[in-house]
Amino acid sequence: MVDKKKKKKRSQLPIRMNILFFAIFLLFSALILQLGVVQILNGETYQDEIERTNLDTTSIPVPRGKIYDTNGKLIVDNEAMYSITYTPPKGVQAKDRLKVANTLAQYIDMSDDQYIDRITDRDKREYYLLLHEEDIEKRLEEIDTEEMDNSEVYTATLELITDEEIADFSDEEMEVIAIKKELDKAYALTPQVVKNEEVTAEEYAAVAENLDELPGVNATTDWNRVYPNGDTLTSILGSISSQEQGIPAEDMSAYLTKGYSRNDRVGRSGLEEEYEDFLRGRKEQIQYTTRQNGSIVGSETIVEGERGKDLVLTTDLDFQQEVDEILLDEFQSMKAKSPYENRFATNAYAVVMNPKTGELLAISGLNYDSDKDEYSDAAFMALANAHEPGSSIKGATILTGYDSGVISPGDTFNDAPMQLAQTPVKKSVQNMGPVNDLSALERSSNVYMFYVALRLGGDYRHPMPQNASLNINIGETLQTLQNYFNQFGLGATTGIDYPYESTGVRGEAPDNPGNILDFAIGQYDTYTTLQLAQYASTIANNGYRVQPHFLKQVHDPIASLDELGPLYYTKNTTVMNRIEMTDDQISRVQEGFRLSYQGTQGTGSGFFARKSYNPAGKTGTAQSFEYVDGQEFALNNLTLVGYAPFDDPEVAFAVVVPHVGIGEGDQVNLKIGERILDTYFEIKEEHDEDAEGDSAQDSEEE
Repeated sequence: MVDKKKKKKRSQLPIRMNILFFAIFLLFSALILQLGVVQILNGETYQDEIERTNLDTTSIPVPRGKIYDTNGKLIVDNEAMYSITYTPPKGVQAKDRLKVANTLAQYIDMSDDQYIDRITDRDKREYYLLLHEEDIEKRLEEIDTEEMDNSEVYTATLELITDEEIADFSDEEMEVIAIKKELDKAYALTPQVVKNEEVTAEEYAAVAENLDELPGVNATTDWNRVYPNGDTLTSILGSISSQEQGIPAEDMSAYLTKGYSRNDRVGRSGLEEEYEDFLRGRKEQIQYTTRQNGSIVGSETIVEGERGKDLVLTTDLDFQQEVDEILLDEFQSMKAKSPYENRFATNAYAVVMNPKTGELLAISGLNYDSDKDEYSDAAFMALANAHEPGSSIKGATILTGYDSGVISPGDTFNDAPMQLAQTPVKKSVQNMGPVNDLSALERSSNVYMFYVALRLGGDYRHPMPQNASLNINIGETLQTLQNYFNQFGLGATTGIDYPYESTGVRGEAPDNPGNILDFAIGQYDTYTTLQLAQYASTIANNGYRVQPHFLKQVHDPIASLDELGPLYYTKNTTVMNRIEMTDDQISRVQEGFRLSYQGTQGTGSGFFARKSYNPAGKTGTAQSFEYVDGQEFALNNLTLVGYAPFDDPEVAFAVVVPHVGIGEGDQVNLKIGERILDTYFEIKEEHDEDAEGDSAQDSEEE
């Protein structure tokens, strides 16, 4: 019984095995058939799909935003131009670029000196190496390169090329080298400008028609910054880098993390640098599909480009141009009257701002090159160059005296020369006799300010005995004065929206205590014209120091060439601090400033006493020196600060004309200041009349 069962099981086993083997055979046959279909019938298609696995994204620069004045007048624009660019695929070789350069040379002209002069000895050797590679490699066999890295080997290879071999390239070859030099600058999948200056319509068309012969080359449009108003404000607006310069090396990593490419043009100075984030725009992003060998097989725009946002400045272009003309006219007139005495006078500056908002209405500066007899825009120097301001800062001295408790409103001192021990005589321009705080500002008494400084140091003697020795703490007195002055922006940053501003020279404690007295009359520390304008604004604005700023608004770009787009950002008024003095004390100094301009004995009354716009301010003269071949020449810095109207200020200003011959300034500071205020209120009246006319016309239409 058992034997029968075993026999039956043995007979069934081969059948099951055969079925299993047959099933395996069928599966293998299907697999082999599928492999045949994949490899033979669809092999090339699937291979292409495998090679299309690399996706790379590159960014295309867009035009920068435009810049307008406060009334919407265009200050900085973009000019379109033809451009030939090269975008190399990944893994492109030097021989490939040489081939492109040879072909491109047939369609564009790069034989001008501006291109040929850039060719270096190394460029020539690299070109020669590509043409004679086998010959140079044979020479390399004679050199032991085992301990060299790749760059050292390459350098050694180039050095094997003799000077004679690269001495006689033809003009055509030199042009090819110049083109290849530009192609070599390109990074993979990143556009590089080959030529964008003076590209003719014929060159543009020739390249565009032969792109199939020029892998990576494109005929497109580029842009360049243009200034419709000539040199007006150009030193403030700043500059942008060329594509050859690209992003600054010192800030390379910071720019790269923001999505910049190495050859992107960026703001290098001025407002172009300050507002780079607004002006740069949104790059167009293109996604390339590449084979494993680096060749491009497709592309898709994944982010549409948008040019930079437009800036609206606080500056009134018409007023700015008038201030520039005033500065130049009066400076030239002064130089013409006393050319030798004023030979050291090479600059003049003016800053005009709204004391309540900090809006910079005009900022002007000029520089005179005596060797070339040429004038140039130097408005940025009003922020960067600092000079002794003289008596224009006496308002800060009086307010320091009030708050520190060393003087009170109405206090009187006798203005007479002081002869202190081991110190030159200290005096005012004239002996004024008894003066109080108001008349001291009106008539610009130096002696009154000396007594304030002495009392700050603890010396209350009055009148000061002749040949008296001063017993004051020099360091503490200077520190007290400087700290108070900082509240006005004198010796401190103004907070301006600009990449750089000077804070002036902050003097250290002198050996002679008499020099502390010079600080109180503006002849020790130095300040910029902008700092003086902020100081005048602070007094005009009842003690509130506001941040000066160029930016008013930022607008999104739109397609229209003549209109501003939607508002994106508005720059608001920023109050930096309020000086520590009381309203009554500030009002007292404001009255002193009014008397200085309009009082019967005011130092500025000859220019401002009868003005309808009710001005106030303070004149200033400080000693300065120039040294030539060891010889000292005594000179003056002429300054002026002011504001108007006195009872409701809407404009404040500062003027500085340094290094003028003593007694030869022809009151240039006062002439400039008077014409600035006159012009401001004339333009304001014109604008008001235009606004009334527009309002009347709208009413009639309704």
